[in-house]
Amino acid sequence: MQDHRRLGRELELFHSDPLVGAGLPLWLPRGAAARRAVEDYLLDLERRHGYRHVYSPPLAKAEMYHRSGHLPHYADDMFPPMALDADNAFVLRPSLCPHHAAVFAARGRSYRELPLRIGEIGGQYRAERSGVLGGLSRVRAMSLNDGHVFCAEDQVEAEVVAALAVMREAHRALGFAPSSWRLSLRGEGPKYVDDPELWRRGTAVLRRALAAAGVDAVDGPGEAAFYGPKIDIQVLDHAGRESTLATVQVDYHMPARFDLSYVDAGGARRRPVMVHRSAAGSMERLFAHLIEVHDGAFPAWFAPVQLEVLPVGDADARGFLGRAGALGLRVEESHSGSLSARIRDAARRRVPFVAVIGAKEAAEDSVSLRSRDGSVAVRPVAEALALLEAACRPRKRDAVPEPSVSV
Repeated sequence: MQDHRRLGRELELFHSDPLVGAGLPLWLPRGAAARRAVEDYLLDLERRHGYRHVYSPPLAKAEMYHRSGHLPHYADDMFPPMALDADNAFVLRPSLCPHHAAVFAARGRSYRELPLRIGEIGGQYRAERSGVLGGLSRVRAMSLNDGHVFCAEDQVEAEVVAALAVMREAHRALGFAPSSWRLSLRGEGPKYVDDPELWRRGTAVLRRALAAAGVDAVDGPGEAAFYGPKIDIQVLDHAGRESTLATVQVDYHMPARFDLSYVDAGGARRRPVMVHRSAAGSMERLFAHLIEVHDGAFPAWFAPVQLEVLPVGDADARGFLGRAGALGLRVEESHSGSLSARIRDAARRRVPFVAVIGAKEAAEDSVSLRSRDGSVAVRPVAEALALLEAACRPRKRDAVPEPSVSV
């Protein structure tokens, strides 16, 4: 694996500007195109698994984070409150869960609505120390692929197993596998909510879910969230350092803090359980990993540029460009330099497909299509476009190899 910071610069995916600030990366057009394709895939995946998506603001009144427990237990990792006046102090959120609790509380809920699965790709902010920041893997502003499931007690285990299945599907489509799984448990000290029974129940349900999903996880004492235990999906970077990419957490604490309830079949009010889950983590850490895993050569469906068109001489490629663009392909045209230099440049930028159109191809309504593996074939335009559309279509199941264009 290569260092994502170097590849990010070389491939023009993201940029850090000292005037913007450390830990606040700028996504350049090519990186943003790849990220948008992955976000669209994740949102579609979640919709197919019953999630309903929301938008929520990136800050809230400090009172919300006192109630959630973040300010008492997590303040060292948060930006300081911004006081507008004596009665209004706002905080950049360190997580989305309090906002999603407010979504659940927006109206009365019935047991018939459960499990209620809420999802969002939303911004959150951490006051990381300068010394730990690095590229996209450790930042101060991130966009989290987040989700919260509000369910009855007897639904919790099944929802955790379902969340693990969504994760596995996403990771296969994105082209990587976790290095390990960790059951993160409570440690000692005041960092954690002091309710032993809730910790016991949460840990027990996660152990049962791991067994049901056929996953072997190692225990990680002292790695839990402040409000409950969690399953962490671990990955390794180019230097062999381990970090958490995705997570599932069981939370009995926050529903009580926000007085969440639903009406059961007998008309009584019950407290839901909250399952926190992120199938792919933050877009920043995810892409730090994807850049390194794929050495910048992303699968065609989320490559920043999927097709580079190289006209030769006076050949007119506008018709082919228009038809490729109409299919939704991310396509660019290059005229500068010799044909061999342009082909090398496309290879350097890891473009999955290159179409060469000279006078002969234009006259025959064909293109010379070159794939990233080096195979080349001259194909009728309609056939080439059909191949490209299939190869660049967002994955809905397991990732499959890109097709060769050889004869």
